[in-house]
Amino acid sequence: MLVQRARDLIPKLKERAVQTETARKVPEETIAEMQAAGLFDVLKPKMYGGYEMDPQVFYDVQMALAEGCMSTAWIYGVIGVHNWQIALFDPRAAQDVFGKDPSTLIASTYMPKGQVTPVEGGFKFSGRWGFSSGIDHCDWVFLGGLIFNPGQPPEYRTFLLPKSDYEVIDTWHVMGLKGTGSKDIVVKDVFVPEYRTHKASDGFMGTNPGRDTFTADLYKLPFGQIFVRAVSTAAIGGLQGALDTFLDFAKVRVGDMGNKTSEQAPAQLAAAETATAIDEMKLVLNRNFSVLQTKIRNKQPLDDIQQRLLFRHQASQTVERCAKHAYQLFSVCGGRGIFTDFPLYRYMTDIMAARGHYANNPEQFGRNFGGFLLGRENTDFFI
Repeated sequence: MLVQRARDLIPKLKERAVQTETARKVPEETIAEMQAAGLFDVLKPKMYGGYEMDPQVFYDVQMALAEGCMSTAWIYGVIGVHNWQIALFDPRAAQDVFGKDPSTLIASTYMPKGQVTPVEGGFKFSGRWGFSSGIDHCDWVFLGGLIFNPGQPPEYRTFLLPKSDYEVIDTWHVMGLKGTGSKDIVVKDVFVPEYRTHKASDGFMGTNPGRDTFTADLYKLPFGQIFVRAVSTAAIGGLQGALDTFLDFAKVRVGDMGNKTSEQAPAQLAAAETATAIDEMKLVLNRNFSVLQTKIRNKQPLDDIQQRLLFRHQASQTVERCAKHAYQLFSVCGGRGIFTDFPLYRYMTDIMAARGHYANNPEQFGRNFGGFLLGRENTDFFI
């Protein structure tokens, strides 16, 4: 039902795509419609009106939205996954966010830019972060920071701050994902209580402070596995949107030289290879979470590091694969493909912009995975 509600929004998202891109922000009416449809509640704890559904539902919703507007799908993925992460915190954090209004949204930027000073009861916190997608629609934000303890490796934590504690700086002038409004965040010497922080090590080990309150199997999944798919899966839906655009165009197009695009071998191969790649990426996405969820349901440990590194690498490959196929479609559109009123260009540039995210770097995570297979130590614990 929720996926169908997302699909029902696709025509509106397409109609608003230029508005979204021009305003560099997803329209308020779109957010309101997503809220009304319950889309942000897929991963939210039932205690606050959420559905605690399988992550596959969440990603199916995201891919459907991306067929209409990838910027909308991108902020849905990022903001929506925060309603999952909040369950990892001390339960007082969720009460702070949702206690008065369960529809409250949380933005983020996980760069480890925070300057952290331990004080009684918590931390003094300052810094500047980039790329806070959808921040204009949110009243809280997750921010990354490092705590330095003598003789120990730096400890990464996520810090949760209310809107009153940060300033938004509009720096978002970009070539793709324009509508995400991924602006900068500035924090100047504010106090963050201990309970509104989350250790990355707890996310890796499954020792989260919220585990005795938010007990659904959903919240036993590793944070790294959930998050990296939230910033790659929109590209699959975006590629489907690009393919649909191309097929509608190519079925009827006759070039200036009298050639029918539908009869050209490069066009036929582009369509076939793109459709096949979309199917393969969806299958891997669903298989990976089925494997993890089956282990959790059977009370088996999630200690297979090789498997988690494989899943991490597969997530990191997604956007680059999508970008290659989007370009393949563009290259067989002829001159029509370069016009801005032809929607394929937007899907292509949005997918290329998504490739810039740290989590979508297949070379980095591929080298780590390959090194592990060759007997070297794993250097990535965000898995």
